[in-house]
Amino acid sequence: MKLTAVITCLLLGGMAFAGAGDGSWLRKVSEKDRARLNPLANDPDAIAAGAKIYAEHCAPCHGDNAEGKMQGRHYRPNLHSRRVKEATAGELFWLLTNGSLRNGMPSWSRFPKLERWQVVTYVKSLH
Repeated sequence: MKLTAVITCLLLGGMAFAGAGDGSWLRKVSEKDRARLNPLANDPDAIAAGAKIYAEHCAPCHGDNAEGKMQGRHYRPNLHSRRVKEATAGELFWLLTNGSLRNGMPSWSRFPKLERWQVVTYVKSLH
């Protein structure tokens, strides 16, 4: 069985993004997007750039240390969670690009692709 098929089975088998509602956004991610590789994976410069973007745009919801936080009546996910650790780079890129308003995640598609990949690289470096 292909790795992407195994990942899909795990994800669609009810494993929701920690704190992000019912995980219904995962069903919207195509196999092509899910399998997308991060062109900046393990690049220290990309991690540093992603950390700066995260601090400015993501920390207000996910916390300075990416440990999640309450915002009003809504919990914003801990990015150190097992679900985020197991997410493919393509899934995280898709979520940054498309958002999941139902779960309180805005689309960051206005950011250039490079910056979105830098954020993905930073988030993946937390593990």
